[in-house]
Amino acid sequence: MGMTLEISRLRKDYGQFDFGPVDLAVEDEVLAVLGPSGSGKTTLLSLIAGIATPKSGSIRLDGRNLVGLSLEDRRVGMVFQEGALFPHMTARENIEYAATASDRADELAILLELEEVLDRKPPKLSGGERQRVALARTLATDPDVLLLDEPLSSLDAPIRKRLRDELHSLFKSIEIPVLYVTHDQRTATALGDRIAIVRDGTLEQIGSPSTVLTQPTNRFVARFTGNENLFEGTVTDRSGDGVIVQVGNIQFQTTAPDISASAVTVCIHPSRVEVEMPTLADGDGATNTVTGTIARWLNEGSEYRVEIEVEAGALTLTANVRPPTFEQLALENGSEVQVLIPQEAIHLIPERQ
Repeated sequence: MGMTLEISRLRKDYGQFDFGPVDLAVEDEVLAVLGPSGSGKTTLLSLIAGIATPKSGSIRLDGRNLVGLSLEDRRVGMVFQEGALFPHMTARENIEYAATASDRADELAILLELEEVLDRKPPKLSGGERQRVALARTLATDPDVLLLDEPLSSLDAPIRKRLRDELHSLFKSIEIPVLYVTHDQRTATALGDRIAIVRDGTLEQIGSPSTVLTQPTNRFVARFTGNENLFEGTVTDRSGDGVIVQVGNIQFQTTAPDISASAVTVCIHPSRVEVEMPTLADGDGATNTVTGTIARWLNEGSEYRVEIEVEAGALTLTANVRPPTFEQLALENGSEVQVLIPQEAIHLIPERQ
């Protein structure tokens, strides 16, 4: 049975910056902590690890309060952005230095595919190899909680992606709470069982990746998770199946649950906006279908970011379009397109927060 990390009313003051109060529970899962620079992500890890002392609150691991305990007694492992290996030791010696058992270095080398570099010293290792050795050294202590502070951020994109895939498999194999701090949304959604969004020392939202991305609680979370389509709207009708919301001169039917507020922020993730040629949808009377003109597009590699002006430019919708669709439709600036927004893709935030 896995461990449970429980944080209650945790606070820390740094002059002009106040962290908390934060309440949080993490079981044997990966919690990706996502937020901008200076939001308090590293502070959270430092308080759990014992590097920083809280002003108030508790940090409990299976009921045991960690506040006041030494770093050694906490049984918390932490991996930093740069790994911080001993440069005069080989990879094996770095791992064995922290190991609780003599055979742990070999076990972890197999797990993290480090067998061929165990006799090399850090200067002879690649960036990805150094980070895997740092992770192996931390895991060699058999921690009850694993904390990672942006360990992939300094690596090249191909290496970062490969290590991200490897970490996903690794985290599934260990039954302890894992907190993974990052400012990169892709890393958070790829690794996190849940995502916690932090801003100015406050926990803004926590939930599954799909919930946080498609049902943000406020405009900050929406923008930070890539929800570029944010519009002021007014609820005009309510029914058992959802609500109708007015944005400019356009009415959208939604499956959003009824809310008491009439003034709302309409949130539509670009990945949920469907783009097709007008001839494919003419006369079908599809709900939430509008005609627009492509204003600009950007090739982002795995997808195209397409901006579409509707209502004579009064409203601009952003869509993520996969390359096969983009090429099949032969899209270019000035192209007229039909845009379909599924009812379930429209999320409403009360009071235009």
